[in-house]
Amino acid sequence: MSTTERPRILVVGGGYVGLYAARRILKKMRYGEATVTVVDPRSYMTYQPFLPEAAAGSISPRHVVVPLRRVLPKAEVLTGRVTTIDQDRKVAAISPLVGEAYELPFDYLVVALGAISRTFPIPGLAEQGIGMKGIEEAIGLRNHVLEQLDKADSTTNEEVRRKALTFVFVGGGFAGAETIGEVEDLARDAAKYYSSVKREDMRFILVDAADKILPEVGPKLGKYGKEHLEGRGIEIYLSTSMDSCVDGHVVLKNGLEVDSNTIVWTAGVKPNPALARYGLPLGPRGHVDCTEKLQVQGTDYVWAAGDNAQVPDIAARKAGVENAWCPPNAQHALRQARVLGDNVISGMRGFPQKEYSHANKGAVAGLGLHKGVAMIVIGKVKIKLKGRLAWYMHRGYHGLAMPTWNRKIRVFADWTLAMFLKREVVSLGAMQTPREEFYEAAKPAPTVAAAPAPEKAKAS
Repeated sequence: MSTTERPRILVVGGGYVGLYAARRILKKMRYGEATVTVVDPRSYMTYQPFLPEAAAGSISPRHVVVPLRRVLPKAEVLTGRVTTIDQDRKVAAISPLVGEAYELPFDYLVVALGAISRTFPIPGLAEQGIGMKGIEEAIGLRNHVLEQLDKADSTTNEEVRRKALTFVFVGGGFAGAETIGEVEDLARDAAKYYSSVKREDMRFILVDAADKILPEVGPKLGKYGKEHLEGRGIEIYLSTSMDSCVDGHVVLKNGLEVDSNTIVWTAGVKPNPALARYGLPLGPRGHVDCTEKLQVQGTDYVWAAGDNAQVPDIAARKAGVENAWCPPNAQHALRQARVLGDNVISGMRGFPQKEYSHANKGAVAGLGLHKGVAMIVIGKVKIKLKGRLAWYMHRGYHGLAMPTWNRKIRVFADWTLAMFLKREVVSLGAMQTPREEFYEAAKPAPTVAAAPAPEKAKAS
């Protein structure tokens, strides 16, 4: 970390908003005008819409993440967490990966912490659940699913086999529906290489507390998505929830009980709880309360956007929707980040700032290879697509939205190679404990107590 007398713009979070806002600021900023510092516990940004495809092996996990230091060469990138912020002194407390915490002064602040998984105090969830918010979880889920097929193929215990081949997904939004669609595709392909495991032996269950899935694409396409997944043998239980999952014994509110080694939790998100320690005004659900200009209410040096911000949806309000707020999706995050970057520069120079307004352009979702739903909004016209064409729309939109040409090319190369090569179904579960085998070989042998020397015979 460098010390400088220039004004410091502190960007808390290196996700979608943090990355794009920092890039925009650096692009618009004059040489030497300010120092941009980005703080995040990871040294890379994750493009979350591609996590289901990474879990299914359609995209290499490394191509779903963007290294911050490579993309932001003119910024300071600190790997750590901003634990607290003193707004009166304009000082942030930084907790690095190693070493003691320290204070970092700033002049302007961008809050882009994003969101975390929204969970409930369900017995067993913390011990058994698998989230889908990071690339580590996507890799872990892929390895875990393939390991379950290995277990089922190698055991003669029917109870162990049934538990290994039962997969429970909680949450029927984009993340849940896309993940179960992709993972079911993966398991179906992988089963071809096992002598005693068939798709008919597996049980996929999707649970949601709402009365429909995929609400983002509307009721008709949501109904199609449900019927499509059910046609692939996936059980869907709506208007119900999970009561417990202790030791993998899943109990649903509708009375269904199953044993499963795989419980994937995608039941929504909530703002990062660290926001409560930043001394900022928060909305009723914990979001940072922002104006139409993405500036935090009551401040002239703090901006926020993305999943951790409560931003008025001007376009929806003009259309007659009262108290509309921008939904937490990549479509808004990308556009908010650009406006935010411009407004930080304008605020720093004392110029007027722009309001953020964006009309919904629709939504796309992939439900596995060659399967998807899409709702495209052009003016006042909504175009609804399903099947292979919607899947192309899903890949095209997100492929182009992927940050940097380096990652765009790598993602499209993965997809192109997959047209000619079969899906990889190798489990690398041992990567979670890579030193275990070496430790077994290198650990000192147990000390064996020496046998007592025999007593000398007495002279007769």
